Amino acid sequence: MQVLDLIVRDSVAVSATATRLVLAASDASVLPAVLPGQFVEVRIDETPGVLLRRPISIHDCDAANGTLVLLVQRVGKGTAWLCNRRAGDVVNVVLPLGNGFSLPSMASGFRPLLVGGGVGVAPLLLLGKELTRRGAEPTFLLGARTEKDLLCLERFEQAARTLVSTENGGAGEKGLVTQHSVLEKERFDHIYTCGPLPMMKAVARLAREKDITCEASLENRMACGLGACLCCVEDTVDGNVCVCKEGPVFSIDRLKW
Repeated sequence: MQVLDLIVRDSVAVSATATRLVLAASDASVLPAVLPGQFVEVRIDETPGVLLRRPISIHDCDAANGTLVLLVQRVGKGTAWLCNRRAGDVVNVVLPLGNGFSLPSMASGFRPLLVGGGVGVAPLLLLGKELTRRGAEPTFLLGARTEKDLLCLERFEQAARTLVSTENGGAGEKGLVTQHSVLEKERFDHIYTCGPLPMMKAVARLAREKDITCEASLENRMACGLGACLCCVEDTVDGNVCVCKEGPVFSIDRLKW
């Protein structure tokens, strides 16, 4: 775990409320290795009333170039400050934090399904890229209310096979992401999911029905990222645990869903 000042290299609004931030280390060698599913805690500067860092999933990472990408949804003062950063600004982060998704060492022929909704798609891009690098054949299944709410869709399409559901039918199949026809037509070896809690619970039920192993990345409020503040406690089959330290990724077998 390191505390680093990163420079904003690029800031692009990808929807009316979400921004894609590309952060760069002054020296690529100082950026620590990160795993898909891990997150950063960002210090929010010059914002009265905001004292705690904000947890943001790692959307993408290029170790060779020393860049880290965050996908930020504007929901309050802290995330608004982040979304307003521009090229050249400095952002202080603690990273990498948490435990990431499980990754097969030899993935040839492995067919995982990566299910995301809303800004919950963020950690799935790096995961899909890493699975592909290991020889797997991942499929992204992304859901949103409308086509305008699909975030960074072209980047997912470049990384792996990508399927879409929108509630209004504006893109892909009409309906909830858990109603997509691929779930009945094809068999997958493993499911990874991140997004709204009702969506993840529905994905977990589907995985259990089909006897498919499944991992979920929880989005509990994580104020410190170190397990000290107890804001992110989750009641699991193993008792109460801090999501920031034990997770944010959990096998659904540990969750009381």
